[in-house]
Amino acid sequence: MSGQRIVCVGAGFSGAVIARKFAEAGYAVLVIDERSHIAGNCHTEVDAATNIMVHKYGPHIFHTDDKEVWDYVNGFTEFKPFVNRVKAVVGDSVYLLPINLHTINQLFGRQMSPAEAKAFVAEQSRQDIDDPQSFEDQALKFVGEKIYKTFFHGYTRKQWGVEPQALPASILKRLPVRFTYDDNYFNHMYQGIPARGYTHLVQHILDHPKIETRLETRFESLDEDARHVFYSGPIDRFFGYSLGRLAYRTLDFEEIRVEDDAGIGTAVLNYCDAEVPWTRITDHKYFAPWSLDETKGSLQFKEYSRACEAQDIPYYPIRLVSDKARLGEYAELAKGVSGTTFVGRLGTYRYLDMDVTIREALDTAQAALDALGRGEVPKPLFARIL
Repeated sequence: MSGQRIVCVGAGFSGAVIARKFAEAGYAVLVIDERSHIAGNCHTEVDAATNIMVHKYGPHIFHTDDKEVWDYVNGFTEFKPFVNRVKAVVGDSVYLLPINLHTINQLFGRQMSPAEAKAFVAEQSRQDIDDPQSFEDQALKFVGEKIYKTFFHGYTRKQWGVEPQALPASILKRLPVRFTYDDNYFNHMYQGIPARGYTHLVQHILDHPKIETRLETRFESLDEDARHVFYSGPIDRFFGYSLGRLAYRTLDFEEIRVEDDAGIGTAVLNYCDAEVPWTRITDHKYFAPWSLDETKGSLQFKEYSRACEAQDIPYYPIRLVSDKARLGEYAELAKGVSGTTFVGRLGTYRYLDMDVTIREALDTAQAALDALGRGEVPKPLFARIL
């Protein structure tokens, strides 16, 4: 085994999981991150004034059907059960999300059974749309105009900054509509939040004698003769934006501190009306219900979505037609970069849930270890990018 280290760019889940896998295989690993903390956008920290665990870049709920991934994260820290029950504000009313039997009955002023509601929604749907091409077409085809206009149209415009007709139908692969009173936002078998926060989890993943973690360090300034690089930064930045920037949405957070222990009374309130400038309000005390007796007051955040500028933190890849074409060009450039694998949300320009990020990191690391064991240079799996 060569003395050169493996370098993981980014101390989020992608970099940490890959680093741990290589360290356990006997490789020395350097993990770098340009921020002053680990865990990327999952970073959590306790607010000193309220003792509330704050998700600094917006709330993260871990949900998965992948038992191996669930067992993996639980091997590093304790997870507490958490069910995300989102509420939606529309005009003067508050509804349950995802759309379920209660939502449908409330919206239409009915008392329908599951079978009646399913048939009713089918009648509302646009049967003249055979092959939906846009987000709007997809929604209208499956739930009809009133449900779409109430819950999706305004919120989508605020979240993505474009008209829903301009968004591809693939963004809305399936509508989360339930014809029962189940208001669990996710369908996955395993759902929870780390009892001590995500940063504690990532810290334990990185806690290995063969891993060095170096913060406030940019990849461009790194002087390291790496054996292989796993790059989880923006793929367009790696190439100096030579083909132009890929488009993202970013988030601004307006902090609200109140002495009222009840706060907004729930973890998440979505605001569906286009006239309301924020997309949602989150109350972070409710993301740790097991510690409510240990907190003081309420710490809330209004979220505002806007176009990501050069100095902003990228959150959501937009992936319109022009962006996917540009991504393909960057992927072609990446194929010519020996000794580097592009991973994670930014490295592959996809919105990834945490469990998928970890699954891909585990699989990518194992494939790279197998290649190195054969004396080969690991190759990125570009099918994941495109």
